[in-house]
Amino acid sequence: MDNSTVYVRERGSLRRVGDIVLAQPKPVSSCRRTNPFVLRKEHFIFTYNAEGSLRYTTKSLFNITLLFVADNIHHVDSLVGFPEQIGDRLFAAAEENRVFLNADVSPKALQLFSDAYGEMVLGSLCLRNKFPLLHERMNEIKTFHSLKSLDLFGCRLGDDHEIFQHLTSSSLASLIQLFIGGNSLSDVGLQRLTAPVRMLRKGLDRLQLLDVSYNPISVRALRYLTCLPKLENLDVSGTSLKLGTGLKAAIWDLLGLMYSEKPLDTFDHSRCKTAGWAEQVVNQWETNSSQMPKQKKIDESRTSALRFFGRQKFVREVLNAAPLVCESEEDAKTERLHFFKPAENNHKPEKQTPSTSNHQAKPCWHNIKKRQRQSERRDSSHQSPPPKRLSSPSALTAEDMDLLNSY
Repeated sequence: MDNSTVYVRERGSLRRVGDIVLAQPKPVSSCRRTNPFVLRKEHFIFTYNAEGSLRYTTKSLFNITLLFVADNIHHVDSLVGFPEQIGDRLFAAAEENRVFLNADVSPKALQLFSDAYGEMVLGSLCLRNKFPLLHERMNEIKTFHSLKSLDLFGCRLGDDHEIFQHLTSSSLASLIQLFIGGNSLSDVGLQRLTAPVRMLRKGLDRLQLLDVSYNPISVRALRYLTCLPKLENLDVSGTSLKLGTGLKAAIWDLLGLMYSEKPLDTFDHSRCKTAGWAEQVVNQWETNSSQMPKQKKIDESRTSALRFFGRQKFVREVLNAAPLVCESEEDAKTERLHFFKPAENNHKPEKQTPSTSNHQAKPCWHNIKKRQRQSERRDSSHQSPPPKRLSSPSALTAEDMDLLNSY
């Protein structure tokens, strides 16, 4: 097998495959979803009967082939068309062999499964306060293009992170829930995140839930969210926004969302979890990354040499930093600013309209015109929430044009 030529029969023609080095079988630990495979050259399984006598049975040809493909998964071109049951067992066998811990092989292997099985590989990913894992496994995370829920709370994204372009790309068009709270995200960062959506009309077109809590954003950032056509739930707790009639009216006019008197269950962290075939793979990454700082200290000369480039310095600072969380349990429970989209037959309540009592110093004619505008707005929104404002090319700012040129 080591020195033989490999032939592949594909679409009725036989071709020789060159420059392929097949992986050597190695003993592995038991897997979570399959019976442990004892890898032996003779392909036998040795057991003991009830009397204590040694007996052996041969492995099925399916199991032998499955392990062979799992060991050489990086040579597979495509799994499209293979049944889901085969893909599930093949993924479990590759996980058994710890293939996804190899940084050189795991991106291609995960892309192979994601292209063929989509959401079954991973439909929900929770990386809350796991920013070292995000930075270390960025290439692998980008292969999960069928995510419906992504939790990046406390991952220290800042205003200019490389994952922003991935979030608004066509490869992640299935995203419905996005949690990016606690990331030191300012108005500039939110503007940069939504720039492709506002100017190029691509990305986040199915997003229904957005969490931007505990970020230093202001009311000015709300206009960057008008490009999300299906946004139904918004969390702005712990931001620079203060609850009041003015904020309620602004969010209603821009996004068509109403303030919720009770905290929404959709923003409860206990509901967010990693789900899919790759759930244990993510756990393996987290366990392996916790040991990475200790391994780096072994080779001091290599670390000092890599410090020159700056990227390694940035990763090191991220690894040593503490996750951004709420200061106390009391702070986490105070003034939840949750907004939701009401049913179409509900109209905007009276308390959502801004009060004119705070502007008594203004002329009477100004108050009359303001009441007229409010009554017209209330009448127009009686049947349905107001449509979101769509940005036009003429309304783009100089910063938007700079962002557009960067793409």
